[in-house]
Amino acid sequence: MTTKRTPTVVAFMKRFPTEDACLEHIMRTRYGERLTCAKCGKDARYYRVTTRRAYSCEHCGNQIYPTAGTPFENTRTSLQDWFFVMFLFCTTRNGVAAKEVERQLGVTYKTAWRMCNLIRQYMGYVDGDNRLGGGGGGAPIVEIDHAYIGGHDKEGEGDKAIVLGMVERGGDVLTRHIPNRSRRVVIPTITTWVRHGSRVMSDDEKVFNVPDMEIYRHEYVNHSEGEYVRGSVHTNNIEAFWGIVKRSINGTYVHVSKKHLQAYLSEIEYRYNLRKQPHLMFDLLLQAFPKAGEDHGITSPTIKR
Repeated sequence: MTTKRTPTVVAFMKRFPTEDACLEHIMRTRYGERLTCAKCGKDARYYRVTTRRAYSCEHCGNQIYPTAGTPFENTRTSLQDWFFVMFLFCTTRNGVAAKEVERQLGVTYKTAWRMCNLIRQYMGYVDGDNRLGGGGGGAPIVEIDHAYIGGHDKEGEGDKAIVLGMVERGGDVLTRHIPNRSRRVVIPTITTWVRHGSRVMSDDEKVFNVPDMEIYRHEYVNHSEGEYVRGSVHTNNIEAFWGIVKRSINGTYVHVSKKHLQAYLSEIEYRYNLRKQPHLMFDLLLQAFPKAGEDHGITSPTIKR
């Protein structure tokens, strides 16, 4: 019987007690037990090269590097440390600050921040982006709203980052950090990610109440008149998600730059979308390494000292 409990630190250490155990997991996840050698063309098992993070063909000695094309490519940090930080990201409610990773691993803040940033990008890669909603009477409802993140000024002005959120009731959430809340930015984002004909709920903000939204069965609540719920018409789910985002940023990260905001949103999306199956969060990250030759879209940032 498969347990649905969130994995513990003890279980993690039993599963990945050494650096070799972590590398072996990546190798077998990406390539399997046997594969056709690209050099000699024979069906072969690849064996560990003890002097580097590589495996060699049993027939011709051709070597492959399991970490190539993953977030761990070119890293000098222990794979066990990487796996442990991934574990922390999946077993904490509001994320893990780079300062905490620095303390836990005894690495520099620069290294800790880089690890956290790449893991956030990787969580976004694993989570993916699926279109929301659908046509028909029994189709799920999609709620849409804006949030203003960071800054110290009045809502929607100056240095606040603007995020457009779309959540399918009972399903996934999808967010996009957008440059402004103009119609030419907001509407194309919605029409890209919400299926035409869906039942859509929003507030009475002007940008949502335009002719372009006629491709949806669009209803809204009039917040300016104090209306927040009218039967099934409300935006309570997306507003609850904004609460999660702001608790994570204000309580754990304190400050998030606009440049890296989307990576933080991807991390929070990942945990939200797997909220009903928290025991799968860590395993999915461990099983979704890009296949050989696949572009994961994860970039290593330049970090200022």
